[in-house]
Amino acid sequence: MKIRLPKLVQRAARPLAVLCAAGFAILAYVYLTLPDVRPLATVNPTSTAFMELRQGEAAREGRGLRHVHRWVRYSRISQNLKRAVLVAEDDAFWDHEGVDLEQIRQSIEINLERGRAVRGASTITQQLAKNLYLSPSRDPLRKLRELIIARRLEAALTKARILEIYLNVIEWGDGIWGAEAAARTYFGIPASALSAEQSALLAGAISNPRRLNPARPSRGLLRRQSIILGRMGRVTLPAAVQTPAVISQPRQDDPPTDEPGSVPAESSVSGSN
Repeated sequence: MKIRLPKLVQRAARPLAVLCAAGFAILAYVYLTLPDVRPLATVNPTSTAFMELRQGEAAREGRGLRHVHRWVRYSRISQNLKRAVLVAEDDAFWDHEGVDLEQIRQSIEINLERGRAVRGASTITQQLAKNLYLSPSRDPLRKLRELIIARRLEAALTKARILEIYLNVIEWGDGIWGAEAAARTYFGIPASALSAEQSALLAGAISNPRRLNPARPSRGLLRRQSIILGRMGRVTLPAAVQTPAVISQPRQDDPPTDEPGSVPAESSVSGSN
């Protein structure tokens, strides 16, 4: 004997089935179009989605945009900068697996209390996923892709490699990419020589890199520097970290001697601000 569902239930079931099918199709599309992050274990990225985005914005506005970027190994980046960035952006970096669920919970609570988005919860791994492959869009599908890519990065790469790539590709000003370009542009020194105070200024500027200038800090950036400096002593780094040899670029670990504030010879510079 067949059991016939009431017509009301049948009518409600049809759109629900359509929604489920559409949701599955969207998830399948997102998953199947995700990038393969495994080559990053041994290959330094020479460009990112954010670099291409900024170049496209400048082209549409009819202006030139310099591009200053030089890769340096993890070991050639100041310990001060590593600590400062971890304090400013992701103090649980060594403990989570790409997504910090506790920070997400706290951010949701704070944002609900304030009635607007006042605090984010993106980890360094999520920020790297966004910078390498995505955009600043608030599109929910973009955020879903970011979360999945972050988990893939954590599965394919060591923590030190993730931090190394992050510090080498993030935006630190208009056309300034990575720690070495930032250190030389703002302070006229290599990233390996950054002091605690300079590192705290650089870390504080990550939240709004095209408005905040570490060489001419605003009062807000100086306050953020003070907070970061006060917390840097709590951050511990692994005693010995090895990152894999890379094959994508010539070695640029030992830059030639430059005049303070000058653009390194190996940097790629095109156009002007």
